[in-house]
Amino acid sequence: MNKAELVDAVAHRANVTKKEADAVISAALEIIVEEVASRDEHGEPKGKVTLVGFGSFEARKRKEREGRNPKTNQKMLIPESIVPAFTAGKSFRDAVAGVKS
Repeated sequence: MNKAELVDAVAHRANVTKKEADAVISAALEIIVEEVASRDEHGEPKGKVTLVGFGSFEARKRKEREGRNPKTNQKMLIPESIVPAFTAGKSFRDAVAGVKS
């Protein structure tokens, strides 16, 4: 499902126009991105968005590590980075696994 299909489904289920559904979905996604991308005064990730039953969005710090260039097989150092992460909530995991609650 892409964003347009999601907008159609939300508009139908919530009985609102596609324009209203698109505005709400876009605003929600922007807020999640802004919060997860936020940093504290030391530049460390601080933002987290938790939707109970659905899951949590957060930024995680990846430590510097050694890797290999796949073309040359030469060792290289992969620098530390901050990446977005999603952890599914219990209700979401159970639904995907087919567990009835």
